[in-house]
Amino acid sequence: MDISIIVPLFNEDESLPHLAEWIDRVMAENHFSYEVIMVDDGSKDNSWTVIEELRAKNPAYKGVKFRRNYGKSAALNVGFGHAQGDVVITMDADLQDSPDEIPELYKMIKEEGYDLVSGWKKKRYDSKLAKNIPSKFFNWTTRKLSGIKLHDFNCGLKAYRKDVVKSIEVYGEMHRYIPVIAKWAGFPKIGEKVVQHRKRQYGVTKFGLNRFINGYLDLMSIMFISKFGRQPMHFFGLIGSLSFLLGFIAFVVVCIQKICGIIALTNSVWFFVSMFFMVIGAMLFLTGFLGELICRNSSTRNNYLIEKELVD
Repeated sequence: MDISIIVPLFNEDESLPHLAEWIDRVMAENHFSYEVIMVDDGSKDNSWTVIEELRAKNPAYKGVKFRRNYGKSAALNVGFGHAQGDVVITMDADLQDSPDEIPELYKMIKEEGYDLVSGWKKKRYDSKLAKNIPSKFFNWTTRKLSGIKLHDFNCGLKAYRKDVVKSIEVYGEMHRYIPVIAKWAGFPKIGEKVVQHRKRQYGVTKFGLNRFINGYLDLMSIMFISKFGRQPMHFFGLIGSLSFLLGFIAFVVVCIQKICGIIALTNSVWFFVSMFFMVIGAMLFLTGFLGELICRNSSTRNNYLIEKELVD
């Protein structure tokens, strides 16, 4: 199979028939074999009914319905698990991503050898104050911290080699950082393509301003996990050891001053400072030790309650 298209969605029943018609036309024009995996993230409207209707008309359409809303990362992770195409395309369901971009994205993966290609919505139709300006700052920070030269990390329109999606895990709200996760998983050839951004025709945006705060917290998590996820002792143990050593040196100095009669031990602020650093150092060291035992893997982190499936 040439292409798997993964469409995470939440309350998009009005846009789905138009998106499906558009995808079918592009696939037919380019003679692609394909599948479309629509992941309903707990919609409260008729989105699942529309998916069932699309499936009845065209077996290339597959669907997964979550019992409740888990978020875009969960939807993408489940979609990645079902994808069978050589190239995997992700796109939003709100018609702001154009399926006409798919052939060129496919070419960049198959012919130019990219592991991942991210769309860049150079010209946007979103609110400048609420989205554009914060997004530019967010993307600039991510570029500097990750070393990946992308202008739009959070663009929903992306293309992947199949190996990439089968090798990474997306959870929480980390869909924004899939290029960073892919790079740390050993897929460094990441490209970018300017793509068309269209105005939303139906419904309302599902993202609030809190995503920027959560976004930076997630970025810190990814950077830590990428470097120290397998060996947390290297982080906590190092800081803990340095803190304990600093506290111990201060304690020795205070004790020498006490022996020489310069100060009274319990009346010196440096005695309590030394105790503080030694206790904190010991706690950080133990944290690293426990983290080394537990590591970061959880057997239930990506278990979602799926109500229905159409994936045969």
